[in-house]
Amino acid sequence: MNREELHALLHPWFDGELDAARSLEFEKHLDDCPSCRQQIENQQSLRKALTAPELYYPADNALRRRISRNLKKAVRTESRMVSHWFSWNAAAAVVILAVGIVIGVLLRGVPSSTSSKALVNEAVAANVRSLMANHLTDVLSSDQHTVKPWFDGKLDFSPPVKDLAAQGFPLMGGRLDYLDGRPVAALVYKRRLHTINVFVWPAATPPSLPAGSGSHDGYNVIHWTATGMNFWVVSDLNTEELGEFVRLLQSPG
Repeated sequence: MNREELHALLHPWFDGELDAARSLEFEKHLDDCPSCRQQIENQQSLRKALTAPELYYPADNALRRRISRNLKKAVRTESRMVSHWFSWNAAAAVVILAVGIVIGVLLRGVPSSTSSKALVNEAVAANVRSLMANHLTDVLSSDQHTVKPWFDGKLDFSPPVKDLAAQGFPLMGGRLDYLDGRPVAALVYKRRLHTINVFVWPAATPPSLPAGSGSHDGYNVIHWTATGMNFWVVSDLNTEELGEFVRLLQSPG
């Protein structure tokens, strides 16, 4: 992301509208941008000034009664309009609803290649961000019994964590990340000098995407659904060894 794009994130970041990954990227940018830091200080001063108690005055009883009467009148008027609209358009609404149900039934279970491509892009981008921002782990540990409980209270699910050090894929730790429009668990493994990111989050029922593999921007991607979870593995490790890692991850126990 270039400097202009990062500057455009200032107001969304200040208002708490960014996801975890973009917040991290913008906060790293703040370390090297005095202009953005000054703007944030200005925004904080303005917000503090706008919350000053002397700017606010309680409404007197007469004003409260007048507002209450006007609100009740507006509600009655809108209720009549809605009732009238439904009396003339009930048949059309039923037809639209029926068409929507039919389309939903026809499309249910049909995998979307666009969604799959978008998720591949997201997963690879998250992998690259973790390497560039030097933010591979929030919890640094090779002990699965330390990494797994760390996610408790931070996510609405508990990701499965395996210790594969004996097979040559040591666990490095885990972190929170953001994929598919929601927070996910990111488990980090190593193979010599190669990093392997494993993104995990609850799957839809039935799964919205079939299992698959491929490559994007020099990274290999393998994904599948099992035990009610989506698994997306991203690494620059060669396909043969990454496939071996996935088989170990999928094996029972």
